[in-house]
Amino acid sequence: MTAIDYYFSTLSPWAYLAGERLEAIADKYGATVTYKPLDIIALFARTGGVAPADRHPSRMAYRNQELKRQAKKTGHDVTFPKPAFWPTNPAPSSYAIIAAQEAGGNVGKLAHGILRACWAEEKDIGDEAVVKACLEAAGFDPSLTDSGMLLGAETYARNLEQAVLADVFGAPFYVLDNGEKFWGQDRLDDLDAHLSGGL
Repeated sequence: MTAIDYYFSTLSPWAYLAGERLEAIADKYGATVTYKPLDIIALFARTGGVAPADRHPSRMAYRNQELKRQAKKTGHDVTFPKPAFWPTNPAPSSYAIIAAQEAGGNVGKLAHGILRACWAEEKDIGDEAVVKACLEAAGFDPSLTDSGMLLGAETYARNLEQAVLADVFGAPFYVLDNGEKFWGQDRLDDLDAHLSGGL
């Protein structure tokens, strides 16, 4: 059985545009997915990346153009030029995903719900009430935001360290247990092809 480590940020529009395609691919091949939300700004600093706020205007202009294209291609609503509450504190939503994974359930639905809340619904995913609502909508106990704080903080920090060791430098990033890596939601078709034996 293939194991996939899924590194992502709950602030990433690209992770949002992935939708639940990773989950569909994992189901198709009987693969497991471990969700590893992390601090993307800290990851950029550790791996030679540049935070959006510090990028050259030409790079940001292209990013925004590509974001519109990919949103149309994937059929996702996206708020332009950016959501009302972006950037915000990604820790509460990340901790909730970590706690939900420990509890068991549809973590993919939760992760996508949180990303959609940020990028399409213009909700502050740094707000505990918003996170609780996302947990409940995905079938989880909203009180996970209270009980999962310590585990969330420890795992969130560990995910960053593991990402650096695995040569992860962006989000979303998919790392297979055979060492194959796929960066970006636009590489999910390649991930599918790899698992089928075609790549």
